[in-house]
Amino acid sequence: MRGIKAIFIRNMINFTRDKMRFIFTIFMSVFFLFIFSFVMKASISGMDHPINYLISGIIIMTVFQTALNSSMSTIEDISSGFMKEILVSPVTRSQISIGQILSSTVISVCQGILIVIMGVFMGLNLDLIHLVEMLGVMVLVGATFSSMGLYLATLARNSGNYQILISVVVMPLTFLSGAYIPTTVMPAFLRPIVYLNPLTYTTAIFRFITLKMEGLTSAALVKAGVAYNVGGFTILPYMGLLIISIIGIAFFMLCVNKFNTADFSKVKVFKHQH
Repeated sequence: MRGIKAIFIRNMINFTRDKMRFIFTIFMSVFFLFIFSFVMKASISGMDHPINYLISGIIIMTVFQTALNSSMSTIEDISSGFMKEILVSPVTRSQISIGQILSSTVISVCQGILIVIMGVFMGLNLDLIHLVEMLGVMVLVGATFSSMGLYLATLARNSGNYQILISVVVMPLTFLSGAYIPTTVMPAFLRPIVYLNPLTYTTAIFRFITLKMEGLTSAALVKAGVAYNVGGFTILPYMGLLIISIIGIAFFMLCVNKFNTADFSKVKVFKHQH
């Protein structure tokens, strides 16, 4: 536990010192919020509270993207040679990976909470029960994609490869998740990708809780874009929560195993030239 605590505290200190990363994440969330709010107003008709619909998507995407991008600190540790120094300490590799995941999860949830606060000022109505449920989903999403991020970072081993992975895989899935543009208005040929996209179900369960849709029928949930009719079978929001949980457990096991077996001695260390 001491090793996990040490890694966690060290990463949190580094994050608080990296003001640029924090400001950039918040700026991008606010940017998307304002840009897509105009799109929603102009193109979506018949939707109740379209801005609240958008705010909930922005919140969970902030958590997702922060969790994934926090793994850049792991790549920096690898490329600078710091990871090799940690590995010769009494701390086990499993403790290092868990500490990395825990710190990324906390950072992503904290940034999500900031967007929640901004959303409240923009009209997002919350009560204590739904707020607690939202926090639970944010923790699950943060842990799931922190695990995925660490797994990808261990595979990539340098920032260039990691950025390529993020750009090629993650960014398209983000826009096909329904977070910014409702899945109900997407063309039919994109639906298979939408249904296979884990971010789709992340967005759906969070939006279901945030907008208090518990009283809606299955048909109404499908029409609202938070449930999905696939071949006559309806995937409800809480089924999506189960899907995300399974993905989270799988990637947690994968990233810990990959981190335990990775050979960091072959990673090129970049030194400053004087």
